[in-house]
Amino acid sequence: QLQLAESGGGLVQPGGSLRLSCAASGGPLDYYVIAWFRQTPGLEREGVSCLSATTGSTTYADSVKGRFTISRDNAKNLVYLQMDNLKPDDTGVYYCAADYERVPEIQDMCIKIWYEYWGQGTQVTVSS
Repeated sequence: QLQLAESGGGLVQPGGSLRLSCAASGGPLDYYVIAWFRQTPGLEREGVSCLSATTGSTTYADSVKGRFTISRDNAKNLVYLQMDNLKPDDTGVYYCAADYERVPEIQDMCIKIWYEYWGQGTQVTVSS
């Protein structure tokens, strides 16, 4: 059973950067699509970025394109989300998720219904 654990959240000023990490245990990440979601109170959990297991293709929400970068280190069983030029609207609980590739296009995989494995979440607050 794959288990995921996020770290790296915190309080940061607008324009600042954070790097979130997601450590996997219970199995290798090599064969899984990796995703980062975020949730704010009263809103649906939205896909921020997803990374294919096979092609290396990535997708990003329009609101974070050019500012966030998803990556993985399969040797270390780690996933990262580098977040630069953070904005107050980026505030939320960030979750990493993993599952097998269930649809062929990575942008179609960046929806929460496809993911069985979830971390517990890490809070990111962007405020001055």
